[in-house]
Amino acid sequence: MLLWPGRVRRAEAQGGLPAALLGALLGLAPLSSVPGQERRPPIDEARLDALKVEVAGQVDARADLVQRVVDQIFSFGELGFQEVETSRYLVGLLRREGFAVDTGVAGMPTAWVARWGRGRPVIALGSDIDAIPQASQVPGVACRMPLVEGAPGHGEGHNSGQAVNLAAALAVKRIMERERLAGTLVLWPGVAEELVAGKPFLVRAGVFRDVDVVLFSHVGTEFATSWGPTSGSGLVSVLYRFGGTAAHAAGQPWQGRSALDAAELMDIGWNFRREHLPLKQRSHSVIVDGGDQPNVVPQSASVWYYLRELDYKGIKALWAVADSVAAGAALMTGTTLLPTRVLGAAWPRHYNRPVAEALAANIRRVGMPAWTGEDQAFARAVQRAVGQPDSGLKRRVDSLSPPLEPSRNMGGPSDDIGDVSWTVPTVVLYYPANVGGLPGHHWSSAMAMATPIAHKGSVAGAKAGAMTLLDLLLRPALVDSARSYFTDVQTRRTRYEPLIRPDDQPPLDLNRAILERHRPAMRAYYYDARRYRTYLEQLGVSYPVLPDSGGACRVRLKPPRPR
Repeated sequence: MLLWPGRVRRAEAQGGLPAALLGALLGLAPLSSVPGQERRPPIDEARLDALKVEVAGQVDARADLVQRVVDQIFSFGELGFQEVETSRYLVGLLRREGFAVDTGVAGMPTAWVARWGRGRPVIALGSDIDAIPQASQVPGVACRMPLVEGAPGHGEGHNSGQAVNLAAALAVKRIMERERLAGTLVLWPGVAEELVAGKPFLVRAGVFRDVDVVLFSHVGTEFATSWGPTSGSGLVSVLYRFGGTAAHAAGQPWQGRSALDAAELMDIGWNFRREHLPLKQRSHSVIVDGGDQPNVVPQSASVWYYLRELDYKGIKALWAVADSVAAGAALMTGTTLLPTRVLGAAWPRHYNRPVAEALAANIRRVGMPAWTGEDQAFARAVQRAVGQPDSGLKRRVDSLSPPLEPSRNMGGPSDDIGDVSWTVPTVVLYYPANVGGLPGHHWSSAMAMATPIAHKGSVAGAKAGAMTLLDLLLRPALVDSARSYFTDVQTRRTRYEPLIRPDDQPPLDLNRAILERHRPAMRAYYYDARRYRTYLEQLGVSYPVLPDSGGACRVRLKPPRPR
């Protein structure tokens, strides 16, 4: 149950709330120390204010670094579990900056954890790094123009978040060194977020066991954060596999048992069952193996489901229904339902109030980037390209969103940051680096992601992140309040139980064949920051490239360099 301040005071007067809970909700003085927390006197607010001015300047001084990181990762465009070049690049950067980096974390070759500093608080900065299938797109061009036909690309904008975190961490690290501040900065990537398949394994591996607060950065079209339960769903991602018997499909089909029939009947059964499922569930599937060729009765087939519900109990119930439909499909077809594979999972998200309020104050302080007329013209052209209202880029911060009343949550997208948010106090910083009103998970969302829009929005996000890091390092009461909210409010009646099973392992095979097919052509377009100031310059794009009266974008790309 979430209580607003007025209701808290009434509850306390009636003897219904402990003082610790009241203090956590109202953001009062520190209540109890996190075990091992090094105590320090609160910093003078004027001094903290001066350090925030300084750290913003430090981020501005790293604007070129932000641009290079954003552009470099954009050029890699790697799908989940195949973020090989992206991780190699980021690990090299971090090691050169003095971070100790562990790689291959939680059984995932592209997962890593970088640490710098000593003592508490331990603050973990994360952001996703994977791309979207078939979203390859020339940046800065407001027409559909794949760099490599059929290849993946950053059609959400996950190429930008690590630049936000890196710039924020380096700016704060410099102040920590000079002021001799205790504290540990931890940087980590969201591997395979588009598969919702990485973070639950990081949680299980204990990556966040000693962390006090997680500050997660995610690309957005607004500049905002939120606290409490959010809109959207949790999910479990399950691969249902069927085994049949091969036979000549024309000569002796009666000798065969079609695994594909079972997969298709599961889909049919699920769609009939859908009428009798809770309204807030969302579920969707793709057949990933439908047999080999038409004249052979398929002896293997599989169908991949995302099963979404609003809470853990609902997800488990929906999963049980899907299992029963799969068993029925196998029974009807005389095939065998093989052991299922859990490919990923995500708990519903819940974000920390005290840290979100501090972050929101810093967002308001930073304000929106200064968009130029060219930025706005490009954004409007991108919106028109997909048939959306051409409202352009937002000019005002959204700052802080309150929790969504559960009765108003109709379900929707999922993110495996939810598992982290139920493990350690967590907030998400949404920074304005992309164009609003687009379909999402789409090539149009890649158009701006290596342009001044992405660069400016990422710098703004880094400033807000760096200021919030200073708050966490220099205001012990904030870390105490974050922990109290997590313990006394968020997890008071809800305990995290992983949806991945003890024997489930990261599905490292996913997307491997796609990258093996496209990477040779993609490699020719990797950004070379030693030769070109920006990726647009390397490609020969004069930003912004807008459609002419006939709807065509006139641009002649430079030929790719052999590598």
